[in-house]
Amino acid sequence: MALPFFYSNEIKTGVLHFVLNEETSKHVVQVLRMQNGEQLQLTDGAGNLFTAEITDNSRKNCAVKILKTTSSQRPVTNVTIAISLVKNSNRFEWFLEKAAEIGVSEIVPLLCSRTEKQHFRHDRMKNILISAMLQSQQTWLPVLHEPVKYIDYIKNIQQGEGLQKYVAHCEEGEKKQLHRHISTTVNQLICIGPEGDFTNDEITAALQNNFVAVALGNTRLRTETAGVVAAALLCIY
Repeated sequence: MALPFFYSNEIKTGVLHFVLNEETSKHVVQVLRMQNGEQLQLTDGAGNLFTAEITDNSRKNCAVKILKTTSSQRPVTNVTIAISLVKNSNRFEWFLEKAAEIGVSEIVPLLCSRTEKQHFRHDRMKNILISAMLQSQQTWLPVLHEPVKYIDYIKNIQQGEGLQKYVAHCEEGEKKQLHRHISTTVNQLICIGPEGDFTNDEITAALQNNFVAVALGNTRLRTETAGVVAAALLCIY
């Protein structure tokens, strides 16, 4: 049976003893009812996995002894999903959860011409990513950026060595099916538009900044669904 798995951005490699924060301590002691001598696992979200033994099952300050530390390399391919915020925040949260489970490296919330919702609760969204990381037994936490204006973002992204940039849209015109034209470069970036899609001006701006226009299939997808499809294609292929 897998050991209980928790996140802490305060734990450091090389430590021998560590005290869990109050929230994690309560979950370990009050919810799971774990006792001294039982083991659990911790990750810092930066590729490190710590196997620890409980030495003091205090409800507020549970102390553990680090027994083993292992590190994993970042995924070979770095996948960034730059995606418009959507009106229904529950749908965006669903996207974040699935993107983290799939293994996306970075998520950039976009503010486009047709983006209806501007409010963004960063702490809540990050906690959703943490939960998804733990549920899927990963040790790398996706980087969640603050919302940025779409035009500013595409103009400031440098081509860089090994970066392939895509823009997915539903307008007529020359487009490639993403699953047939995935680059073998190390870094992949795709922009996903809002409900109502990118405007023609936004599409043109992306093409002028060396983005490749792509389609994600033969059906019209919701923003959050398109984000998940793109994540799966780019992370798996």
